[in-house]
Amino acid sequence: MDLIFFGIQGSGKGTQAKKLAAEFGYDIFEAGGELRKIAASGSELGNLVKTYVDAGNLVPHEIIMQVVKEAILSRPKDQKILFDGIPRDTNQMKDFDDIMQSAVRDFVVIYFDLDRQTAIERLKGRASIEGRADDADEQAVLRRFQIFEEKTKPVFDEYKKQGKVKAEIKADRSVEEIYEELKKVVS
Repeated sequence: MDLIFFGIQGSGKGTQAKKLAAEFGYDIFEAGGELRKIAASGSELGNLVKTYVDAGNLVPHEIIMQVVKEAILSRPKDQKILFDGIPRDTNQMKDFDDIMQSAVRDFVVIYFDLDRQTAIERLKGRASIEGRADDADEQAVLRRFQIFEEKTKPVFDEYKKQGKVKAEIKADRSVEEIYEELKKVVS
């Protein structure tokens, strides 16, 4: 069964995804990484994505969903996928659900629950370690939180209504504590 991770920036989704992939064989689908991979592929779709990325523009919804579809269909049927960063809004959710249904893939959702202040502190730390300017700018971080609340949280809420949420994990603990709980949830 595939997994979708939800949580605000700084909630530890990426860290936990890497640990889970290493131990349980999940293939991580991270939207930004997939777009960069496709852009570098030299394919027709890749060249189209590259024109948007190189110009610093947002990749349109239809193209993102084409990348999602290609990524899902190109993986072996028995390869478990962990989705991080998709679906981001209700439009993506509808198309994502259609793609998953046509590919006969089922998924559950795991939510990493973290308060904004703790997330801000983590992102500041990540900015100083990794040099990520987008994490150092508190106003930019707050805008990303607002977008998450307005666009992505309704997707999570809808999946919760559908009974797709397998766990809501408190993400204000150590990486190890969170991972131990996550392992129990997925095994």
